[in-house]
Amino acid sequence: MRWPCSIMNKLEEGFGWYGFLAIVGAYAGVAIYPWLASSIVYKLLNLTGAIGLAIISGRKKAWQPAALNTTWTFLALISLFR
Repeated sequence: MRWPCSIMNKLEEGFGWYGFLAIVGAYAGVAIYPWLASSIVYKLLNLTGAIGLAIISGRKKAWQPAALNTTWTFLALISLFR
């Protein structure tokens, strides 16, 4: 079953806004509490935030932010599994 375009557009926008909030929230947390940089929460916020922003950027054909957030995703994965 295919979802109507309006539902998909809202989901994609939701991923983008989640990505924005996750990355900004992670940065704010580390700016206030520097010891959070090594926490799994920080790493997961960066990972999921980058995925959300990569999805919306790719769907809108905004290739520079899509490339940045795809790279950010891989860096977050490396950090998570180290």
